[in-house]
Amino acid sequence: MAAALTVVIAPGSAPALDLRGPLDPGALQAALAALPPSTHTLHRHSATHHTLHLEPGHCPPGALADLLTAGAPRATADADAAAPDTAAREDTEGPTGHALPAHRAAPQEAGTRVAGAGGGAGVAVAGRLIGAGGPGATGTAGAPGARGTVGAEGVDGSAGSAGSAGAAGAPDAGGTARTARTAGAATAVGAAGAVAADVPHATGAADVAGATATPATGTADVAGAAGATGTADAAGAGGAAARAGTGRAVAVPPLGMPASARQREVLLDALTARSGAAPLHVEQLHWRWYGPLDTRRFRDAWRAVSAQEPVLRAAFAEHAADSAAAGPCVVVHPDAAPDPVRHPYGSADWHSLLVGERLRPFDLHHPGPLRIALLDEQAGPAGPTRVILTFHHALLDGWSVRLLLRSFYRAYLAAGRTRGGERRPDVRDHLDWLARQDDTAPRAYWARAVPPPDSRTLPAATAATAAAARGDRPARTGHGRARIRLTPGEAVRLREWAARHGAAESTALGAAWALLLHRGTGSGFRPAPVAFAVAASGRGITLRGAAGLPAPLQGPLPLHVRVDPSAPVTRLLADLAGAALGASSYEWVSHGQIHTWSGRSTDSELTASLLAFDPPAGPPFHPGPPAAVEAELAEEGVQLGRPQAVDAYTALPIGIRAHHDCEGGLVLTAVNDRTRIPDREAEAALAQTALLLRELPADADGTTPAREFLRLLAEAAGPAAPTGPPAVRGTGLVELRPAAHPGAGTVLLVPPPGATADCYAGVADAHRGPQALATVAPPADAAACLRALRPALAAGEPLLLGGYSGAGQLAYEVARRIGAHGWRPPPVAVAASARGLARTLRTAAPPSDGG
Repeated sequence: MAAALTVVIAPGSAPALDLRGPLDPGALQAALAALPPSTHTLHRHSATHHTLHLEPGHCPPGALADLLTAGAPRATADADAAAPDTAAREDTEGPTGHALPAHRAAPQEAGTRVAGAGGGAGVAVAGRLIGAGGPGATGTAGAPGARGTVGAEGVDGSAGSAGSAGAAGAPDAGGTARTARTAGAATAVGAAGAVAADVPHATGAADVAGATATPATGTADVAGAAGATGTADAAGAGGAAARAGTGRAVAVPPLGMPASARQREVLLDALTARSGAAPLHVEQLHWRWYGPLDTRRFRDAWRAVSAQEPVLRAAFAEHAADSAAAGPCVVVHPDAAPDPVRHPYGSADWHSLLVGERLRPFDLHHPGPLRIALLDEQAGPAGPTRVILTFHHALLDGWSVRLLLRSFYRAYLAAGRTRGGERRPDVRDHLDWLARQDDTAPRAYWARAVPPPDSRTLPAATAATAAAARGDRPARTGHGRARIRLTPGEAVRLREWAARHGAAESTALGAAWALLLHRGTGSGFRPAPVAFAVAASGRGITLRGAAGLPAPLQGPLPLHVRVDPSAPVTRLLADLAGAALGASSYEWVSHGQIHTWSGRSTDSELTASLLAFDPPAGPPFHPGPPAAVEAELAEEGVQLGRPQAVDAYTALPIGIRAHHDCEGGLVLTAVNDRTRIPDREAEAALAQTALLLRELPADADGTTPAREFLRLLAEAAGPAAPTGPPAVRGTGLVELRPAAHPGAGTVLLVPPPGATADCYAGVADAHRGPQALATVAPPADAAACLRALRPALAAGEPLLLGGYSGAGQLAYEVARRIGAHGWRPPPVAVAASARGLARTLRTAAPPSDGG
């Protein structure tokens, strides 16, 4: 039996297992007994087709699928002892019914029946494993939907009732609750975040999840189905109320707006990060608050700002099983605000608190992209107090946080109130603006401006640092951070030199980095292309009020330039300024979109480094409060230190950020991924960049050729290590068969423990579906599978995961993580043989586009 059974898991808050093949109740009981105790519901469609609904968050669906397809595990002594007194019979009529042992169940009450099933809202009858109606029952089950959901089942009234079968509703695309009606009862279904309403019943009442009712005769435990279709008596869109019968209206959260391309890329970086790595795209701002700090007033001021600024109440909606959206959506909640945590003097170490706040993950499904910690540096009310703001780039950038700080200071002075006035655009306006943009012009521009494939993207290691790095064993992981400073005098000289040649300091930084990259090409003094990304503010767009908009507008744009050592270095400066000007016309476009439009392979990186230059201090770029606000705070005995930023880790190998400190010096900070660039190489690259920035102003008349600065690098840093082009960092996807047509989707076959590289060759021969068939090299973990799937997720393609027995647990974890980051979680198919897996993949495959 076990070898013939195949399983398809429909992920979701209440997972469902679609079981095909003869089902042995003893084998099912033994498999359940090997896992943590929980409540399950078995629905019988036929002798060879069942659906098992699992209690959310208890039983691991992937592990259960592995057990069921690998053979019947031996039941534990506890389960064997409990089974005789807790058997529950399938709710079927006719000769096909059979007894099904309950899994550590409680005795069943008399007169209790179950109906309704769904992949998104499973049936939970406390302490029991219960079969629902099959062939011959009053309520018959619909076939599984295309996304693994199960059709609704009619509800038969309890003892003494005359209820007839009725169709249970399903949540619509906006997550609103639909209603279900029977002849003798009106039931409300709560699913996908909706709350069930109070419902009156005429004959035989149903206890609905989250609802109350007054029974007339008998009782029935009822749960609603989460089918893909169904009719709604009342369904309000965008957070409107849903009504059932004469019950009260209940608000449900809206589906939200599709996330921007940049937001999706930030989420993909988080999804595909190495296991155990520090969170990416988390930035911090900290400063000292001198003088009294009223905690309640501080908190009330942030609450007032949150009420005014939707971005502080924004989150990413959990993906509903029947949602039409292919990717993450942003939803604004009605009430949320940062909750500052104050640490008294002596209760925490400053550095540990700063690092701990940065490493603590954000739950982006809950509103709150900004959190606040306060640390008293001495006893007493006079301070000083350290203030730490930690925020996530998926919803906020550094400029946004500075805008929010201005509003906060005003609210603090106004005892927790904010000023009214003309409405400013918010994060929703930006998403709406992006959705209305025509990409014809940016596609054409970036087709010309995309970096050439042979561009150098990383600096070369010197021979000395390469030798030192080879001595580092084991290799360090995580991220490194290095800092270097130009004096105020050196910074002024650089700024004046750049201005004389019609460029900004940021362009001079780009020229220095381009020279450093050219040194790694190995071309000597011959011309060669180099490429890197620059941080664009994203606020030079036609959306009115964008400059004052708190939202994640900033993002990287790729630049490339051909460095000619024989040409004056000022030509390099002019070429970079021109490239930056052209890119700024389309700064709302994301780096990932540009990569897609380029037609380049997903294994080919456009850039591997990022340069960012913070605006200089002073109006209109002052990062702190306006002078008038500072004066009012001073009247209350409060003075503010200058905020300092702690740069976010990114998915790129290295990033360099420049900013002016309070004395006018230019501070350069490098953040490196140690798996791509060791600390010594990053520190050397930063030092060489600073050297060039100090020496570039020596070119007083603008005629010095670039090769002179390349010679300067060679003299200061020594010979470059003999290296070829930077290694291509692939996704790890091993293609077994290409897709039959664009949009057909991808099937990823997850290798089970101990698998060989060719273990799925038989599946590739047996499966005839149009999808691309791929796997990853064993041994694989969830991070490796997710990295392989990144191109498909970025493109919004249909996905399906599959594997032999033993791969189900890993495959389901991959699907769970995909759903947790806002994408539609793919179904998971598990079988014991190549032929069985190929057959199951055909039945479980989601609909594809095109063809």
